[in-house]
Amino acid sequence: MVYLTRIEHFNAAHKLYNPNWSAEQNEAVFGKCANQNWHGHNYDLYVTVKGTPHPDTGFLYDVKKLSVIIKEKVIEKIDHRNLNLDVDFMQGKMCSTENLAVGIWNELAPHLPSEIKLHSIKLYETASIYVEYYGE
Repeated sequence: MVYLTRIEHFNAAHKLYNPNWSAEQNEAVFGKCANQNWHGHNYDLYVTVKGTPHPDTGFLYDVKKLSVIIKEKVIEKIDHRNLNLDVDFMQGKMCSTENLAVGIWNELAPHLPSEIKLHSIKLYETASIYVEYYGE
């Protein structure tokens, strides 16, 4: 089994805020992330696929084609957007990095060709915070 990772970058704003809680409780749990005027991140997205290299090319999959799929199915929907308001697959969900990674998985997995499988989504919110999701 070979693993291939494509890295993409996007910028997005969001707010972590539970409408069932008071402003004080939201601030206590989410801190600056509960800012009523939103805040943003420069995200790095690592998409890892797995499979067997093709005997004619030695490639697991054409990375240019993988990039196009990622951009069409995910990046165009979330780059320079408000995750809470503008992104259909995040509607009704807390826009945490954890939930965003799951949402990205769900957007990508059905659109990958049969010769490869999605192995993981690694999403960096900051240089020191990231989430990994394996579809489980």
